[in-house]
Amino acid sequence: MNIFTQSTFCALMLAASFTASAQTKAVIDTNMGKIELLLDEKKAPKTVANFVAYAKKGFYNNTVFHRVIDGFMIQGGGYTADMTAKPVDKAISNEADNGLKNTVGTIAMARTGNPHSATSQFFINTADNDFLNFKNKTPQGYGYTVFGKVTSGMNVVKLISQSKTAGRGFHQDVPVKPVLIKSVQISQ
Repeated sequence: MNIFTQSTFCALMLAASFTASAQTKAVIDTNMGKIELLLDEKKAPKTVANFVAYAKKGFYNNTVFHRVIDGFMIQGGGYTADMTAKPVDKAISNEADNGLKNTVGTIAMARTGNPHSATSQFFINTADNDFLNFKNKTPQGYGYTVFGKVTSGMNVVKLISQSKTAGRGFHQDVPVKPVLIKSVQISQ
């Protein structure tokens, strides 16, 4: 290998290793503490891009975890403390067939009965929720797209999951004392 070829090869290997190690990180800063996430843009590129876009425009600032069920999940990203829904962007395609599973500490997109209806709301699994995983491309089998995992702050997730909840309007399992999402910060 001549010196030019060797230096080109080294440069390509360095670029490849940099690309492979480039990962999107997020920090959900709440009034109960911080939750750090590692997002998987390789397996859920559209979902991560959607979450990052909402975070970067400040959409999640001053929203709440509005649905909390201990032993299941904590859900947020769509309502203010007075339970006013925030206007959202267009829904994204479901990427639940990406191989990622709804296990303890993973973050996934919330949606309606329509598999392709996820917008801004997300949830963090506090149990292994196999019934939420992709089974097939039918409305009943599509599942919920996992797009990352908690890397630090599961103690905060656990605290949130143990919040006292009540019904509020047509919403169930709403924390009595609001769990505020102050901001979601993105870094790479």
